Amino acid sequence: MPHRETISVEGKNCWFRARSGRVSFIVDAKDYFDAFAFSVEQAKYSVLITGWDIDSRLQLRPGGESDRFPGKLGDFLNAIVSKRKDLHIYILIWDFSMIYLFEREFMPVFRLNWRNHPRIHFRFDGNHPAGAAHHQKIVVVDDCIAFSGGLDLTARRWDTAEHRPDDPRRIDPWGAPYQPFHDVQIAVDGEAAFALGRIVRERWYWATGQRIPVFARSGFDPWPAGLKPDLQDIQVAISRTIPKWGGRPEVREVEALFLDMIRAARKKIYIENQYVTSAKIGEALAARLRQPDGPEVVMVVSHECSGWLEQSTMGVYRARLLKNLRRADGNGRLFIYYPALPRIEIHSKVLIVDDDMLRIGSANLSNRSMGIDTECDLMIEAAGEHRIREAIAGFRNRLLGEHLGVEPSEISQKEISEGSLGGAVENIRRSTGKIEPLSDEKDVFETIYCDTIVCDPERPINADQLLAYMLPEDIQKPEKGRLMSLVAVLAALGAIAAAWHWTPLSVWINPDVISAFLLPFQDSFAMPLLITVAYIAGGFVIPVTILVIMTVLFFSPASGFFYSLLGCIASASVSYGIGYILGRDMIRRLAGKKTNRVSRHITRHGFIAVIFLRLAAIAPFTVINLIAGASRVRFKDYFFGTLIGMTPGVFALSFFGDRLRAAIRYPNTESLFILAGIVTVFLIAGGWITKRFGNYRQASIGMKQ
Repeated sequence: MPHRETISVEGKNCWFRARSGRVSFIVDAKDYFDAFAFSVEQAKYSVLITGWDIDSRLQLRPGGESDRFPGKLGDFLNAIVSKRKDLHIYILIWDFSMIYLFEREFMPVFRLNWRNHPRIHFRFDGNHPAGAAHHQKIVVVDDCIAFSGGLDLTARRWDTAEHRPDDPRRIDPWGAPYQPFHDVQIAVDGEAAFALGRIVRERWYWATGQRIPVFARSGFDPWPAGLKPDLQDIQVAISRTIPKWGGRPEVREVEALFLDMIRAARKKIYIENQYVTSAKIGEALAARLRQPDGPEVVMVVSHECSGWLEQSTMGVYRARLLKNLRRADGNGRLFIYYPALPRIEIHSKVLIVDDDMLRIGSANLSNRSMGIDTECDLMIEAAGEHRIREAIAGFRNRLLGEHLGVEPSEISQKEISEGSLGGAVENIRRSTGKIEPLSDEKDVFETIYCDTIVCDPERPINADQLLAYMLPEDIQKPEKGRLMSLVAVLAALGAIAAAWHWTPLSVWINPDVISAFLLPFQDSFAMPLLITVAYIAGGFVIPVTILVIMTVLFFSPASGFFYSLLGCIASASVSYGIGYILGRDMIRRLAGKKTNRVSRHITRHGFIAVIFLRLAAIAPFTVINLIAGASRVRFKDYFFGTLIGMTPGVFALSFFGDRLRAAIRYPNTESLFILAGIVTVFLIAGGWITKRFGNYRQASIGMKQ
C-alpha cells in the first residue's frame, strides 16, 4: 500500500500537533478510574478536571480494592489535597440543563464544597449559547499526564471489559444497578498533556474570569505504574469544537477532521459512537458507500438510546441517518451491530480509518458535537510507520474482540482469511452470538417528538428563532387577548376581595375561616385528593391561574406550590384523556379555528412544543390539553412538557402568595397597586414572548417571500 500523507493540519482540522512520549488506549471505566486515581495520588501541584458531569459519590474502586484513600470521589479528592500542601484541584463542569436533574447529583457544588478543602476549586460553566453543553472530558495532572475521551467522573459509568450482566459492583449512587457500559479514554504525556492543560485553563478563564497558574513540573512521573503504553514518542493532533459565543470565534476542527478522515479512507472505517445523527457525517459516509471501490463501514452502537427523551429525539435522528446509509449501500459494505449478550450501552467516541488513523475523543457523530457543544478529540496517524499501524490495528481488534468475546488475534486472522473486516466480524458473531445486526427500525418519520433544530442543532440557536419556530404561526395582535386576560384576572381577584370584606359571604369565605377548616386535612392523604378533584372540576370553567392563586392564598408557599402543581398536572391529564377520546374533529368544533394550527405544532414538536405553549400561554390551559389529547401526542412527552412548562409560573405565584394574600385581605392603595403589578408582570411576560416571536416569524416569512 502506498505511503499515506498526514491529513491533520493545524488551523484547518486540528488546533495543535503535539509530541507525546507515551500514549495508552484505555478501555472501559474500571481501568480509567484506576489510572486516574493512581495519577492523582502522585500529584504535587495541580489536578485540572473538566467534564459534562461529575459526581462526588462516585466509587472509584467498587468492592474496596484500595484502602490507602477513601473510595468516594469527593472524599478521595479532599484526602489527597490535604496530604499535599502545594496541591490545587480545579473542577469545572457544565452548568447542566434541568432536563438532566433526576439523572445527576443534585447540586454537586454543595456536595463537594460544603466540607471541601480550600484548595479544591469547583465551578459550574454556563458560558455557552442557548441549548449548548460543555462536553469535553479532560483530566490533567501536573501538566505531565492527561486523560481525554468519552468518560466523565460520574455515576453509571464504572464497568469492566467483561461487562458481566450481573456484576454486583455496578451500582449507582442511588443504590440501583445499571446496564453494562462501554467507553474509551486516551492517556498522553509530555507536550500533548501540557496542551490539554491549556484547553482546561482557557475554559476556566472563560467561565470564571480567573487564571489558573502554570505550576512548576513536579519532577515526579505521575504515569500509572500499571498503565502500559501502546505507543511511544509520537505526534498527537488535538481537534476542538467551540461554538461562536461571547466574542469567541467558532471552531469546527472536530467536524473538519471527521470529514477528512472519511474522505481519506481506502479499505475500512470502524466506528463506535453513542450518537450517529450528523447530517454532514451521514452524507460523507453515504458518498463513500456509493462508490464502487469505496471502503467498508463497520459500526458498533447501542441497541437504542437510553431514556425516553433520547429515544424520542436522538434515537429517531439516528434511525433516519442509518436508513439513508442502507439506501446508499448498493455494494454490501455497511455493517451495523449492537451488543446483544449482554446488552451494553455504547458511549465511546472512536473512529479508526484503515490501519492508519485512530481517533478518540468526546465528540459524538451528532450535529451538536460539530458546532454547538464544546468538544475535544485526539487523533494519531501512522504516516507510513509500521509500529503505529500495528498499534492502531491491534487496538481496533481489541475493541472488536471485547464485543465479540474472542481474542484480538482471532479478528486479525479472520480478516485475512475473509479479505474483509466486515466479513470477519460477521463470521465470528454468527458463532458467538455476542453482537447482532441492528435491524431497520419501524417507520420513524411519524413518531418524532422534537425537531433537530432544538435537540441536535448544528449551530448555536438564536433565542428569537427558537421560540418563533416553536410557537404557532397565527400569533397576531395578542394585545387584545392579553388585555382581556389581565382585566379578567384583576376582576376575579377584586371580586374575592369584595366578598371577603363587604358581603355576608365573608363569614364563610374569610381566609381565616377557610384555613381553619382546612387545618385538620393538612397532613392527611385526603388533602391532595381534594385539591386534585377541585382542579379537575374547576379546570373546565375557571382559568387555571385563578385556581393557582386561590391555592396559594390558603396554604404556605411550599404547600401551595406542591398542591397547585399537583392540581394542574391532574387537570391537564384528565382533559388530555377527554381530548384523546373525543378525537380531533370534535375538538375542532369545540375549540375553534386555531385548533388545526396548534394541533400541527404540538404534533410536530411534541415535548418541546408543550413546554413553550405552557410558558407563552397563547391558548387557554384546558384547550391545549384537549388539543394535545386529540392530536395523539404521546402522554409521556405531554406530561413532562406540562410539568416543566408549568413549574416556573406556579413557583412564581407561590413565591408572591403572601403579597396576594395581603392585597386581598387589606385592600389599600399600596397593596392593590402591588397586586396589579404582580398580575400585570405575569401576563405581560407571556404577551412579550408571543408578540416578540410572532413578529419575528412574520419577518422571517416576509424575507422568504
